[in-house]
Amino acid sequence: MKLSGGFDAKRLRPRERRNWGMRLAAGFSALLATLGVLLAMAGAASLLGRPAALGELNANPAGAAVILGGGLLLLYLGIWFWRRSRLRLRRSRELNLSPHLMKKHD
Repeated sequence: MKLSGGFDAKRLRPRERRNWGMRLAAGFSALLATLGVLLAMAGAASLLGRPAALGELNANPAGAAVILGGGLLLLYLGIWFWRRSRLRLRRSRELNLSPHLMKKHD
């Protein structure tokens, strides 16, 4: 197939904007997940009978269970936010093709 002289493949992709907001959100969510892992490890260590990692905050089993639950919740939220921000970062790389040029899926 012969390409015409006026064809420019760069027109098919959108002009990339710098998504610093999404990058900062991904970094913040990674920090949130890291904090969740650390809190979950501290709560689990206190429940398993090791010395209290956070001092008097999780010295009793109920406090350690709260720390463990909070850490797991922060880990879940951090991973969820990170995945959403990564999807939004990658979504900008899609091609700008007209719907009638796409394959028809019945």
